[in-house]
Amino acid sequence: MVALIGAHTIGMSHCDQFAHRLFGFGKTLKIDPAYNPEYAAWLRKLYENYKKESTMVAYNDMITPVKFNNMYFKNSWRELGLLAIDSALFTDPQTKPFIETYTYDEGKFFQDFSHAIEKLRVLDVKTGKEGEVQSRCDFFNALN
Repeated sequence: MVALIGAHTIGMSHCDQFAHRLFGFGKTLKIDPAYNPEYAAWLRKLYENYKKESTMVAYNDMITPVKFNNMYFKNSWRELGLLAIDSALFTDPQTKPFIETYTYDEGKFFQDFSHAIEKLRVLDVKTGKEGEVQSRCDFFNALN
């Protein structure tokens, strides 16, 4: 699963998926302390109008957003994980070893990712009239 989440290296997220970490995180903290403070300040400024502009999105990997690589994992060490799951994977003792391995061994990440994708094939994903791929992960496609 950690390898599959590495697909975030080329993904984007809508602001409503991470804004709670930047604006009113808790009763005493406005910003999630798992964020790098400079990164959080940059995000807050960039997305301060997210409520007015509901279509705003952010790259999950701000360093190499359109290149499939292991930068998503490298970003974890710098506290640059956009989503809460990104920070949680880095701090959880069960998943952190995978983050560390993939950070330093991009080939291992590619190998594990492709193996995980192969395992997903057995799920018999429905296509054509039996099912469809969502255009956006946060909305259902129009029902016919």
